[in-house]
Amino acid sequence: MPLSRLPRHSRQIIAYVFAGGVTAVAHYSLLIGLVELAKVDPVPATLAGFALGAVVSYTLNRWLTFDATHSHAQATWRFALIAFGGFILTGILMHVFVGRLGLPYLPMQVVTTLIVMVFSFLGHKFFSFADRAAH
Repeated sequence: MPLSRLPRHSRQIIAYVFAGGVTAVAHYSLLIGLVELAKVDPVPATLAGFALGAVVSYTLNRWLTFDATHSHAQATWRFALIAFGGFILTGILMHVFVGRLGLPYLPMQVVTTLIVMVFSFLGHKFFSFADRAAH
């Protein structure tokens, strides 16, 4: 069955998962490269990965996932606000998990990613891209 025949919400979720996968590859590649090759501490390394992932995520989600009803200029600052919240949440969680509790950075990044993914999806759906047609 072609994707265009699926219900709108199903297409949106599939696109979001795809965009999230590409975003995660960008984020984790930079994170692992910085930690393992450049010997950067995992917390700043994950924040660098998050920043790269935010650019990838914005591009793919605006294009594929959400029926953006705001102009690019309006959506950009809205996206940046939600992304900044995700950035702060990522930094706090990774600092607690890795910096304070001494847990391994990669499994803790997976946990952090799952938490931030829920926060980000809801923020982008209802604020960044103002998917009004779904309401």
